[in-house]
Amino acid sequence: MIKARILYVEDDETLSFITKDNLELLGYSISHCSTGAEALRLMQKETFDLCLLDVMLPDLDGFALAQSIRAGNTEIPILFLTARTAREDRLTGLRLGADDYITKPFGIEELVLKIEVFLRRRNIVVDKAKCTTLTIGRLVIDRDNQILYDGENKTSLTFRECALLSFLAENQEQVVKREEILQKVWGNDHFFSSRSLDVFISRLRSILKADPDLRIESIHNVGYRLKGKM
Repeated sequence: MIKARILYVEDDETLSFITKDNLELLGYSISHCSTGAEALRLMQKETFDLCLLDVMLPDLDGFALAQSIRAGNTEIPILFLTARTAREDRLTGLRLGADDYITKPFGIEELVLKIEVFLRRRNIVVDKAKCTTLTIGRLVIDRDNQILYDGENKTSLTFRECALLSFLAENQEQVVKREEILQKVWGNDHFFSSRSLDVFISRLRSILKADPDLRIESIHNVGYRLKGKM
């Protein structure tokens, strides 16, 4: 039984062969591309559950590729596989809509754990009462479709933006600790996940400007609180 369909973009022939072979042995369906242009053409024709993207590609780099994928699909999880460890490179990827980074060299076990986390979260409906929507102020979060509605206006959310905003909304008016957010939304409280949380909070603050009564407060050295009309 196929677990999921994954788009894998990597120009290193040896690494891509080993990674693809191992993932297929575990039951994943892997479509491998060695260039960004090839990956974009494939995305237009086929449907995938997750993207694994190398950053340093010969034609279209991983950042530009992720941006193009996000322009047409806000839902699919995107994971970067990269030898680049500079903090700014990682933050650039997150700002473009990537969900996480795995630094080369990596183990297959680590990669599979990351893949499973994102596939599992994508298929979970996060709601206490089995409802797929949440209302915050005058805004409505459609969690199944990852859309934020403001009357007839709508904003598409990425997978991670939707999960983070939903968690804050479920705990509206309560202080939520950073560690709790990281465990619930990222699945870990590692240093890099903590830095990426700050990026996503900044993005949500921009999105929530649609309702001036809503705001995400920073509680120094503790966490965040979503404030606004119930």
